[in-house]
Amino acid sequence: MENLPALYTIFQGEVAMVTDYGAFIKIPGCRKQGLVHRTHMSSCRVDKPSEIVDVGDKVWVKLIGREMKNDRIKVSLSMKVVNQGTGKDLDPNNVIIEQEERRRRSFQDYTGQKITLEAVLNTTCKKCGCKGHFAKDCFMQPGGTKYSLIPDEEEEKEEAKLAEFEKPDTTRNSSRKRKKNYRECGWTNCLAQGKEEKET
Repeated sequence: MENLPALYTIFQGEVAMVTDYGAFIKIPGCRKQGLVHRTHMSSCRVDKPSEIVDVGDKVWVKLIGREMKNDRIKVSLSMKVVNQGTGKDLDPNNVIIEQEERRRRSFQDYTGQKITLEAVLNTTCKKCGCKGHFAKDCFMQPGGTKYSLIPDEEEEKEEAKLAEFEKPDTTRNSSRKRKKNYRECGWTNCLAQGKEEKET
């Protein structure tokens, strides 16, 4: 790989070009340039790399990645893991770099895979007339059993509350029935006789 420094080597390079996504740095002793992506320029968020560096600036960088893409070597550099005043390595064990790489891999964008969500809850089947599925998903045989959605728990609770309001109060009627039953069996007479016995 044409005189490229070893991985995780720190060196001072000159800014060759600044773009919206980062800055290209000349690698000393090599014709290649490496990219410092804007996410690797500072530990703070960088929206415009031109606010951090200008063409011709000397910056300390660490070589954090090399890969072949379309027969070309792609070199990734980082400024934020190197002290820009002294050139001292702020991440000697490369922990920050590994964490960022792992995070980047876990949040890759899979836009190629389309996910289609079909809201079938309020649809009505044209085949059987029931709610909750499409005609293509209907499994009803001609003249067979019709199936519909099971009501939600909240709907069931509301129906139960409505039924309670519509029910007549049975406690009042039951006390009246008891009094009536007592009268029919002569209980009141027994009570009256008991009172007379106590008085005498």
